[in-house]
Amino acid sequence: KPILTLKTMKTRHSKLIVATLLATFNMVIAAQQPAAQVTYVDSAKFNELLTKPGALANGPDFTASIARRTAPGQVEVHVKETDIFYIVDGSATFVTGGTMIGGKESRPNQMLGTDITGGQTHQLKKGDFISIPAGIPHWFKDVPASGVTYYMVKVVRP
Repeated sequence: KPILTLKTMKTRHSKLIVATLLATFNMVIAAQQPAAQVTYVDSAKFNELLTKPGALANGPDFTASIARRTAPGQVEVHVKETDIFYIVDGSATFVTGGTMIGGKESRPNQMLGTDITGGQTHQLKKGDFISIPAGIPHWFKDVPASGVTYYMVKVVRP
């Protein structure tokens, strides 16, 4: 059951940020066993990571980080990981679903490919949220030179 609600939020932007954080928080809490340790990242460190991306927290069944792309990536399919992205800055063309082309196992439980056919195209921009369940192909197809920065949580299912 969610601990926080949106009832007290007044603006559309605040609701979007809180909804993103609530979804992330509730997914991580629902998925994880008791944590071995608490990770605290103050606002100064978080803001530093917005300019120099890196890890925020790692647990037995999740990771949280700030990521930045300045070029397209490869198509990914994670067998056991759900990806959750909140776009902090910039924009990108992101494709989900469909069928991966040229897929090869890059590590256990992950395939990388060269293209997607039949997927859905999303024009991600600052303030957008997207969640990609395990098993769904996804791809940063086009990223402008100015790049895209995003908060990413990976939730690992057993």
